Amino acid sequence: MAEDLTHDLTHDVTRRSFVSRAAAMGAVAVASGSTCLGAAEGRSAARSSFIYLLETPEAMTAYGGFQQTLPVAAIPLTPRGERWSGGGVEVESKPEGESLRFTLTSPARPIALVHVRWKRRIPADLTILGDAWERSYGELGWRNLIPERVLPWYFATFDGKTCHAYGVKTDSCALCFWQIDESGVSLWLNVTNGGDGVHLGERRLVMATVVSHRGADVSDAMASVRALCNGMCARRSRPAQPIFGANDWCYAYGRSTAETILRDTDFIVEVAPTSGPRPFSVIDGGWSNGTAAWPDMGKLAEGIRQRTARAGLWVRPLEAPEKTSRTLLLPDARFGEKTGRARELAYDVTVPEACENIAAKFREVVSWGYEMVKHDFSTYDLLGQWGFEMGPQPALAGWSLHDRSITNAEAIAKLYRLIRDAVGVKVLVDGCNTVGHLGQGYFDLQRTGDDTSGRQWERTRRMGVNTLAFRLPQHGSFYMLDADLVGITDAVPWALNRQWLDVLARSGTATMVSPGPPATGPEQRAALRDAFQIAAAGGTSARPVDWMQTSAPRRWQPAEAKAELRYDWNGMDGASAFLGP
Repeated sequence: MAEDLTHDLTHDVTRRSFVSRAAAMGAVAVASGSTCLGAAEGRSAARSSFIYLLETPEAMTAYGGFQQTLPVAAIPLTPRGERWSGGGVEVESKPEGESLRFTLTSPARPIALVHVRWKRRIPADLTILGDAWERSYGELGWRNLIPERVLPWYFATFDGKTCHAYGVKTDSCALCFWQIDESGVSLWLNVTNGGDGVHLGERRLVMATVVSHRGADVSDAMASVRALCNGMCARRSRPAQPIFGANDWCYAYGRSTAETILRDTDFIVEVAPTSGPRPFSVIDGGWSNGTAAWPDMGKLAEGIRQRTARAGLWVRPLEAPEKTSRTLLLPDARFGEKTGRARELAYDVTVPEACENIAAKFREVVSWGYEMVKHDFSTYDLLGQWGFEMGPQPALAGWSLHDRSITNAEAIAKLYRLIRDAVGVKVLVDGCNTVGHLGQGYFDLQRTGDDTSGRQWERTRRMGVNTLAFRLPQHGSFYMLDADLVGITDAVPWALNRQWLDVLARSGTATMVSPGPPATGPEQRAALRDAFQIAAAGGTSARPVDWMQTSAPRRWQPAEAKAELRYDWNGMDGASAFLGP
């Protein structure tokens, strides 16, 4: 590798050195017997930080709705064995092998939220990792114990020696988040329909199934979180394949034409390996404006295939034409009265005719000959918020879907099934602005972070490196990770972009570039050839070594290699406090 990758070949990261560092941090003991190991053996085991959650919790409360951002209409539930009831509402907490299933029954009352609480003595010096609602936005990382921190879907703990992990299965019918503090663990099960309570009628709703992974005495934290991700999978994951190639967004930003796409395709085929899997040429947003720059999308797909690349296309699934009947659309109220956002025409997936219109979009794309669909904006179009705005409540209060009997989580999963069924099993599906947890088994790839950039390196450093490192346990478990693009432009220093290209390829995740004019330079061509050769072979399973110390890990360890790879993500001027689009 070239010198500007700043690899330090003198470092030899061994299990022994990792253990010595962990031991220096100090092991943590938990005095409460029921917080250790399994239900039976845990009561006699000592000094383990494993929190046993697969048993009846100590408290449970249901809520009938939200007023702005606060849950209201509390319904205290009283336990009787595995059943909790009150006010005509019942929740069953039923252990099933190595899991705990929560089922809601409420024939007459709308329910928006269920709060489950396990009372435990939690060591104050645990380090905690959580996930994000949809894409991450540079916020992922190991943190100290923060009681109010919202931890969507799963969390992991590290006591200086051992990593344990806890989550809900990917077929959840609730939008779930965790909280952990010195007095115990909370699980919040959001079953809203739009921004109001769901009307179940006679339905019995399996809200979520809790699972956990107890790490070994001295555990590899990455392996422990990956083991949890495997255990959370409720559906068979799609088979992985090397993904690399071009996407025009991060240099063109919607100003591409059919001619520039074919030019990119010629270039990407030139620098790709001559044998093995073929590169993708993905057309991102901008093509659907119907201008003369895009005369025939089927002909364009054929042109990409003739150049021995695979064609991909961006789609906004819930976007509806201007004159669509209001009976097929989500209400404008999903954005709230004071957001100041433009009216968005979006299909309601609980309306059969709307679903047919959505499916028709994807069937048309497949009929044109595209082998990958990248679908985008659906979480924002449905819930009216971006992931970084959601906090503990993913949808704004005060609106409902047409069918008020299903939850938002069910509506989201229904959309993902609809897309998968529409494109068939051979076409790859890449979810962007999607809830990856619910997309497991439906998606081949998941855009796990917010956009990287061909305009500002800070956006790539903050969004790309962070999501690659901290959602890497989902790679190969839920789907293939897509940490977004390498935007090769004059605005981003090549010395930094080259490192980003290198770590993507070595991680084995999707390695996609936006080849602006600087990409054709001799140094860039050589680096692209090297990276695509690595990516086409499946990468080197590189993973972050220092992910517990920083939000943008610099030290990465390839599999079966003694030498660490070291990257400098900050450059001469350090990180920026300012973030552009």
